[in-house]
Amino acid sequence: MPVRIDVPIIVLVGPTAIGKTSLSFSLAAEFGCEIISMDSMQVYRYMDIGTAKPTAEERQRVAHHLLDIVDPDEQYNAARFVADCLEAIKRISSQGKTPLITGGTGLYLSSLINGLFDTVHVSDKVGKRLAQMQEKMELADLYQELCRVDRATGARIHKNDRQRIIRGLEIFYSTGIPWSQHLQEQKTKGPAVLFTRMFAAGLTGAREMIYRRIEQRTAIMLAQGLVEEVESLRNMGFGPDLNSMQSIGYRHANQYIDGVWTFDDMERLLMRDTRRYAKRQMTWFRRIDSLRWYNRENKEKMINDIRLYFDKD
Repeated sequence: MPVRIDVPIIVLVGPTAIGKTSLSFSLAAEFGCEIISMDSMQVYRYMDIGTAKPTAEERQRVAHHLLDIVDPDEQYNAARFVADCLEAIKRISSQGKTPLITGGTGLYLSSLINGLFDTVHVSDKVGKRLAQMQEKMELADLYQELCRVDRATGARIHKNDRQRIIRGLEIFYSTGIPWSQHLQEQKTKGPAVLFTRMFAAGLTGAREMIYRRIEQRTAIMLAQGLVEEVESLRNMGFGPDLNSMQSIGYRHANQYIDGVWTFDDMERLLMRDTRRYAKRQMTWFRRIDSLRWYNRENKEKMINDIRLYFDKD
């Protein structure tokens, strides 16, 4: 039987640049929330500009959780998120506040509400094997290897998603069972946690508007010093081959710093890849049946629906 969590919880998701941050502050003010970040990059310390992390002033306005909890050379995955998120929910609720889980990492939300198979232990032998493979093989070759051993996972993730490619190989080499099979077995078992009072909302809007906001955000990040942030990270010893440094924005800045791209190339490709990422985010979220969708301009309807949902309890 799953563990029941009966406290009120609000979830707000959507693609990058849709306007989740602004709306989350409105929800926090309306419902007495503290925010739990559901972002696979905002967990990293020192990575602020490229992750669009809340500012110090914003964190003073509303308490945030799961920001700056690991260094850029540490591994952070969905299993850790689920454990950390459940602990944050318990802590926030015990203070009479409402947890507001918000972000753009669909895998994390799916793992939280639908279940995640037990964390696979990666032996030193497997870890060493994968480290050697990453030294000798291009990312495209690693992706092809994943497709060979787990075609379903290869079809599900992007060919440039280094973190999940490596995770898929870790799982297969450690257990002999494809990641996709683990996930299917988890669906059969059902979730370990049942949320009985969760209101989950997704933000949407016109594609052209989202793309325009992505272009604006890219320009702001570069003006704020994204390249300088990446140079600082490298000076601290966090190399460009780390999974965190291969993410959107950081990979692009590294390519510019290393002379592979011009500044204009970096800006153009960063906008293009962020648009593609937003599209993949929506694909993830559309798979989650419990989400209620709202146009980003219809904030009042969402707030009213949340109020009615909790008032009926």
